[in-house]
Amino acid sequence: MIAVSAIASQREQAARQAEIDTLLTAALGGDTTAFTSNRNAFSLSARNLTNLERRQFEVGDSFFNQNWVTAPASTDARDGLGPTFNAQSCSSCHTLDGRASPPLSNDDPERGLLFRLSIPGTDSTGGPVADPNYGGQLQDRAILKVQPEGRFLTTWTEIPGTYADGDRYTLMKPEYSFDELAFGQMHPQVMISPRIAPVVFGMGLLEAIPEADILAQADPDDADGDGISGRANIVWDVRRQTTRLGRFGWKANVPSVEQQVAGAFNGDIGITSSLFPDENCPAGQDECAAAPNGGSPEVPDSRLDLVTFYNRTLAVPAMRDIDDPQVRDGAALFLNAGCNVCHTPSYTTGTTDIDALSEQVIFPYTDLLLHDMGDGLADGRPDFLADGNEWRTPPLWGIGLVDNVNGHTRFMHDGRARNLAEAILWHDGEGAAAKEAFRNYSREEREALLRFLNSL
Repeated sequence: MIAVSAIASQREQAARQAEIDTLLTAALGGDTTAFTSNRNAFSLSARNLTNLERRQFEVGDSFFNQNWVTAPASTDARDGLGPTFNAQSCSSCHTLDGRASPPLSNDDPERGLLFRLSIPGTDSTGGPVADPNYGGQLQDRAILKVQPEGRFLTTWTEIPGTYADGDRYTLMKPEYSFDELAFGQMHPQVMISPRIAPVVFGMGLLEAIPEADILAQADPDDADGDGISGRANIVWDVRRQTTRLGRFGWKANVPSVEQQVAGAFNGDIGITSSLFPDENCPAGQDECAAAPNGGSPEVPDSRLDLVTFYNRTLAVPAMRDIDDPQVRDGAALFLNAGCNVCHTPSYTTGTTDIDALSEQVIFPYTDLLLHDMGDGLADGRPDFLADGNEWRTPPLWGIGLVDNVNGHTRFMHDGRARNLAEAILWHDGEGAAAKEAFRNYSREEREALLRFLNSL
């Protein structure tokens, strides 16, 4: 009997070791992976593109990075900014294709944190209902002769805490308010959702994960009793005019890279497309409605396709330091804490129209599902099937390079966490067990887990 138990234990240890070894894979994006960790680590094309595809990538890159201007202009390929907007280009928020930081003060001009607005109910597609005076997103900038809608203010509250070993920490909780509203008060029941601009590489690979593989992880009624459900967000597909699995955005409220790009053009920069042909001018914003535009649509399908291709084929940066003993220990602690239950390490992509993205073994560390993350992170704003407490599990690949590329370490949906330790400590709800495991680790163990995350 003792011999049988010993053999079982050896098998379990071997299986766990195999899991750890799998996490120590450098090519996080399969053959697309870029082996660099410098400031351009998020901006390279997939390494396995053809020469023709690399030329397409470069053209898409130019439309992603250059500013749009007010219409009419001599540069008619890039006119039509606004009339109201949050940013002048994609890269205004996704600097170097990376992650934005929240403003450090109310006078900080930092771009990249925006506010979605809605009132109770659902629209004809099952999505949120926009605020009647300010639409679905507050626009804090505008072209000449058009008023910005208003601006947001942030106040911060310190929340002290203590690790099990007695070490102390402090979390910073933001509270948001609005000022200089140009078109009266918002709806008395308005719900707001702050959203920080995330990294944009690897999106084509996430889009290529077979839908069945994502849905297979869902456990909406927690049938296995592990305290973690995982729900799919089923959202409106504007292109197909039907509902479909949501994969992108902080609440998985967007089904494809194309619609993520077209939605950002429209919502963030004020650029219309065939998918979103209407300017952001709610009733009563007469100057906005009367402002000149850059054509109809302002970004034709050919250019939208190029920017979409660019976003789909940005390379995933490689994992670093896989032979470092502390990284290996951290990988084991990542598994022991159960982080991998939601941050699913690996998939194999299906076949897509871009060969470079097809049948790749990738390590994004996300299940692309919705999870209740507790009241502390809740925005209280439903988005299709996502409720006010749910957020999509964000990918972790490249997370250790945010400081190298963007010069900060602000994480979570609104950038409230000042480092990765705080990001873990903000987990609650379905993430509470993993957070408690981290909180109960020794200082050496916490440092090893963070070292592993910083190697991704």
